[in-house]
Amino acid sequence: MRILHTSDWHLGRSFHREPLLAAQRLFIENLIDVVRHERVDVVAVAGDIYDRAIPPLEAIDLFQRVLTQLAELKIPLVMISGNHDSPRRLGVNSRLIEHAGIHLRTDPHDVARPVLLQDEYGHVAFYGLPYLEPALVRESLDAPATSHQAVLGTAMDRVREDLATRPGTRAVVLAHAFVTGAEPSASERDITVGGVANVPAALFDGVDYVALGHLHRSQQISDRIRYSGSPLPYSFTEAGHPKSMWLVDLNGDGAVTAHTIPCPEPYRLARLQGDLEDLLTQDKHADLEQAWLHVTLTDTSRPHMAMERLRQRFPHVLKLTHAATGPSADDLPSRERMESLTDHEIALDFLHHVTHTHATEPERDLLRRGIEHVRVTAQGETL
Repeated sequence: MRILHTSDWHLGRSFHREPLLAAQRLFIENLIDVVRHERVDVVAVAGDIYDRAIPPLEAIDLFQRVLTQLAELKIPLVMISGNHDSPRRLGVNSRLIEHAGIHLRTDPHDVARPVLLQDEYGHVAFYGLPYLEPALVRESLDAPATSHQAVLGTAMDRVREDLATRPGTRAVVLAHAFVTGAEPSASERDITVGGVANVPAALFDGVDYVALGHLHRSQQISDRIRYSGSPLPYSFTEAGHPKSMWLVDLNGDGAVTAHTIPCPEPYRLARLQGDLEDLLTQDKHADLEQAWLHVTLTDTSRPHMAMERLRQRFPHVLKLTHAATGPSADDLPSRERMESLTDHEIALDFLHHVTHTHATEPERDLLRRGIEHVRVTAQGETL
């Protein structure tokens, strides 16, 4: 069985106020072409279809287009909700559209209800594990603790219990999670619970392939556990990282072979650093004149009207920072560093900057619990 594994479309997202709908439309058109030309048997989308719980109408139209085209091609689609999606909104009419081969798994109670597909070797069971916010699903899943490992572990126990009743059936799991050993970008939303965001890869033992979503870098945890990554770069930390999908062949004995399918590159991201006058005059920067840029100025003082002057040569400067060297900035974290920090770490840095003291352990715990409460409340309002 040939599986096209993708995730983290984030339909409706913008990039530093630049709309991305045209770029996302190009990706969807490419996905349909790949399905046709690579003789794909099933498309697996591992969450974060939309960028926010209530997406713009243009994003919904694009989503409907891909569903319609795959249904017309009679190619099954298995899809889960991610931490950016509203499970209930995404899952509207899911039972009805299953008749068209569109299988949406957004309800935690459905983790052990597989999509059963068949090839010349027999059945393949696709289990969809949507993003499971521990505080919201622990009780309904009867998990032993409020943590990512506990709720995902409980969900996987249910998957293995169901799979045990289907001897000879190969299994594929779709999950939206941060697996230990994977490398994040700066564009994923923090899902830390109790100071821990990740889960061990061993949690997924017992299945043949695990199609992961959430992290935006395409990467391989093991031969059978992979992230497809996002189809487009969504932060400057992803500049230079190739975007792709996994084309996975699942053999009759459950063995996996896979290779990447490149995604279109409708825009180029780059970082540029230096003195303003050098950036405006040096010929060596000519190849970046049409790139989407993050510019860091190294002038000893902030130049007047820097953005306006830069855009005369580089019309797509989207982000401008200044490498401050004055003593007043010594205690402030750089924007580059902040992009790699969690919300909890940013709050702790700010507290240190204001008070000139490090937070005590009770203060750290209080901040962490407060941030988690805000995120869980916002997630619960979208259910």
